[in-house]
Amino acid sequence: MDISLLKSRLQAVIGESAPAQGLNRYFWNRMAPRSWNLFVSCCFLLLACHSSSKIQKQPSDFVEQLMADHPEQFKGVLEKRDSFRVQIIYTQVDRKKNNKPVFTDYYFNVDQRNYYYPASTVKLPTALLALERINKLHREGVTGESSMITEAAFSKQTPVYNDPTTLDGRPTLDQYIRKILLVSDNDAFNRLYEFLGQEYINKELHHKRYDSTAVLHRLSIAMTEEENRHTNPIRFFDTGAKLLYSQPMKYNSAPYPARKDSIARGYYAGGKLNNNAMNFSTKNRLPLQELHKMMRAVLFPGSVPKKQRFKLTDDQYQFVRKYLSLYPSESGIPSYDTTTYWDAYGKFLYWGGEKGALPKSIRSFSKEGDAYGFLIDAAYIVDFDKHVEFMISAVIYCNTDGILNDDKYDYDSIGLPFLKNLGRVIYEYELKRPRTRKPDLSTFRIDYQN
Repeated sequence: MDISLLKSRLQAVIGESAPAQGLNRYFWNRMAPRSWNLFVSCCFLLLACHSSSKIQKQPSDFVEQLMADHPEQFKGVLEKRDSFRVQIIYTQVDRKKNNKPVFTDYYFNVDQRNYYYPASTVKLPTALLALERINKLHREGVTGESSMITEAAFSKQTPVYNDPTTLDGRPTLDQYIRKILLVSDNDAFNRLYEFLGQEYINKELHHKRYDSTAVLHRLSIAMTEEENRHTNPIRFFDTGAKLLYSQPMKYNSAPYPARKDSIARGYYAGGKLNNNAMNFSTKNRLPLQELHKMMRAVLFPGSVPKKQRFKLTDDQYQFVRKYLSLYPSESGIPSYDTTTYWDAYGKFLYWGGEKGALPKSIRSFSKEGDAYGFLIDAAYIVDFDKHVEFMISAVIYCNTDGILNDDKYDYDSIGLPFLKNLGRVIYEYELKRPRTRKPDLSTFRIDYQN
């Protein structure tokens, strides 16, 4: 019996419910010898029951081979994959007779121990938790369009009493989420972080089995650990200025999990160069596997275990999908200068740094991040005209001089071209890949005018 083939086929059936790196942990290492024969029989029974699913007989280095076939685009990155800290998850989506999706995952260089700074990707789970939390406050009369007033009660905290991007100047949770998903607004994320509180965010994510994710600080504001543990008082009002709900300042007293995450050979701080690796052990963390799963939980909630779903209404799911895929030029309120925020802004996979108007037939439902030399994007890419759909998440480190905070990152010369080429190579493969059935993509056709 070919054990490696069995593992490969079992991975194709199980998909993300047990990533390739997790099969040993979940099965092989925990199987008592006396149970082996029973386990093998169950495996083949499982494979037989899934005979209608498309099980790819591709090599385990499938993504690597796709890149190797285009050396003019990927040779340099493949040769220095560890230096570039590249990680890729590519998910093929096939459809059963009832249009139910079947997923086949392929991994390249994915290792949860290989830390990367997640930058703005932490905004996605925070926005989803904020919508969940609003649902719990419905009994108080609070909605996503209630006036959300942020107060200040601790060092470096700042209040918010109005929002010039709304029609009537009222700050609202829904508007913060629009700005996060459209242009990755940092202040909007900070306000959701303050609404939820540090302890709540991490407890809820760990409860959903996103165990390695840590959201520990605001973005673009230099704060101490103690300042980030404190989050602002929040009050919600209706449009008639009636108080609906008041939340006092929160404090997270829980110790952080022990980590040893460090990056680079040096970094600037206070205008001086430190010739040591920079410690990221108390900074945000979001491994690529968990980011990929979160994106799938938004787009295909029924395909992930119930425990890992976000408790959103159908309207909220559609709201999130809309703003994950909307171009800034299509946004009415808030409105954006398209010179600063072009259509492909923040959509690195497939588009890279491309400027100008994009076709309406191709949509990328995505959340990106860029900071400290890292470029990250998690996307579900759809071509409605050609009936193509696939998921892809990737990260690359663009810092060839090895120094952080020197403003000499290689985003334009290395990172964006890599992510653009990666998305397009996989898209071209998907165009040719045979499918038993054309997908019905109507769920993802959104009226962006309303």
